[in-house]
Amino acid sequence: MRWAALAVALFLLGLAAQLAGAPAWLWWGLYLACYAAGGWEPGSVGFRALREKTLDVDLLMVVAALGAAAIGQITDGALLIVIFATSGALEALATARTEDSVRGLLDLAPETATRLTAGGEETVRAADLSVGDVVLVRPGERIAADATVIDGGSEVGQATITGEPLPVDKTAGDEVFAGTLNGTGALRIRVDRRAEDSVVARIAMLVEQAGRTKARTQLFIEKVEQRYSIGMVAVTLAVFATPLAFGDSLQRALLRAMTFMIVASPCAVVLATMPPLLAAIANAGRHGVLVKSAVVMERLGATTRVAFDKTGTLTRGMPHVDEIRSVDLDFSEAEVLRLAAAVEVDSEHPLAAAIVRAARADGQQLPTAEGFVAEPGSGVSAWIGGCRIAAGSPAAMLGAGNEAVERCARTVTNTLQEKGFTAVVVTSEGRPIGVLALTDQRRPEAAVAVEHTTRVTGSTPVLLTGDNQPAAARLAAAVGLHDVRGGLLPDQKVAAVTELRSEGHRVAVVGDGINDAPALAAADTGIAMGGAGSGLTLHAADAIVVRDDLTAVPTVIALSRRARRVVVANLVIAATFIAVLVIWDLAGTLPLPLGVAGHEGSTVIVGLNGLRLLRRAVWRRSAPELPGAA
Repeated sequence: MRWAALAVALFLLGLAAQLAGAPAWLWWGLYLACYAAGGWEPGSVGFRALREKTLDVDLLMVVAALGAAAIGQITDGALLIVIFATSGALEALATARTEDSVRGLLDLAPETATRLTAGGEETVRAADLSVGDVVLVRPGERIAADATVIDGGSEVGQATITGEPLPVDKTAGDEVFAGTLNGTGALRIRVDRRAEDSVVARIAMLVEQAGRTKARTQLFIEKVEQRYSIGMVAVTLAVFATPLAFGDSLQRALLRAMTFMIVASPCAVVLATMPPLLAAIANAGRHGVLVKSAVVMERLGATTRVAFDKTGTLTRGMPHVDEIRSVDLDFSEAEVLRLAAAVEVDSEHPLAAAIVRAARADGQQLPTAEGFVAEPGSGVSAWIGGCRIAAGSPAAMLGAGNEAVERCARTVTNTLQEKGFTAVVVTSEGRPIGVLALTDQRRPEAAVAVEHTTRVTGSTPVLLTGDNQPAAARLAAAVGLHDVRGGLLPDQKVAAVTELRSEGHRVAVVGDGINDAPALAAADTGIAMGGAGSGLTLHAADAIVVRDDLTAVPTVIALSRRARRVVVANLVIAATFIAVLVIWDLAGTLPLPLGVAGHEGSTVIVGLNGLRLLRRAVWRRSAPELPGAA
């Protein structure tokens, strides 16, 4: 990055000096320093490739730049050096950041754990825990190992692993994962897997493997670099040697060869490719989408199937009260919500906060609650107006009685849970009075984004989530998705992406959580929702939606397709200019100034054509309109 930044600075200083009419030795010196700063690394890489009997395009660029300088066109050569140095630096930076994030993922699991022994407690390194060890997890601590709960009750936030938006109640016999956050209760857990075999460690491994095995994607023009490079060098030597063999002077042969190298050099081809993609990147950036490289921008346009995560992507990742059911005629739905909020107001549970928000949004005046008691993993209770009001999980709130109201509450609860809701039962003096249905809040633009994505790619997206199947199916029906795959762990999401790719699709995965990072890395293109995305996810992704607007996903895909069309048009223009000038130089005598002018003219034309994508109107036109939209 430092060498590339230095090359850019030297180029700008040289250009400023040249335009200001400074002495030639000054701006020539600055341009040559730019050559050295930006060209030494690609040059050395090219020479190493040459020793391995391959001709790298970077070496050809350096040679072309030197050839331009040899005939006085040093500005063109310096610009070419700057383009390649900057591109290589950005690629190296993205790779380094991804590697750092993979290493940092393991920091989710705590460094130490409290192991229980016959003599009491001892603090040990989490990495030293063995299968069968019993560990105490206090409220608010992160769990140190994949384990099974053997005693205690609490709610555990495991969105980082499974993607479930709401904390999950854990009691004896339930599984917990390393790196997840314990809630308000204490748990005694028995270690099931060593640290290196935990789910969080497997996530890091999956991201790392995807980065290693995912083939290096090249820009379209790079796919023919070897043949073009070898052909250009061979023809240049022939153009130089053939006239000499027939008695031409050394100066004339060299001039013809240098003219050929200039007019045949891929400067215009490089600029045919890069400006449209870079302009599209800049335009997307202005509208809240960061695309990490020109390769990614080109690849986005090839997407044929999009896979959406649920929590934090199609939803906000924030629980809210969706339904209120009264099961006692003495209590209205509004009264059920009011009492539940009054008893939950002192609770730290995320569901409690959602219930209180719903009551206040409804304009409810909450009565005073006294004697608040929280039972981790079960619920809360308090005295309100002389009655003991409780709210909590159905397992804790519903007894085994046969009263009609009890049966009604159980029926309502089962119905809501089958639909994918999280049910909170409210009781008065132990008697059920109502059930609250909570769910993750859907993004208001989710259905529009799905529709736009379908129109752009030509296929309906798929939903991949770690949340339970009923919750996933209910959300999918609301936003227009049909292929729904719920209950997926990170490695299962990777398998689903691999399956889609094996069917011939170019897959883009959109997600936000750590559990999505392996799928983003395994996809052809990974897109992270940056508003709530984890550090690892942002680095594993190829593009980041910073403004948290889901409709930006299909829009940037459409913008990429427009950029690809401009690239193709530019390549046709550049190839036409090169062909005409090369034929002129080989079949006749092309004056060097005219060759340079033609070469520069094609460069300017394709550059300006690509920069059209900077206009804000291009972004608006790239967003497909729904049928009937104004």
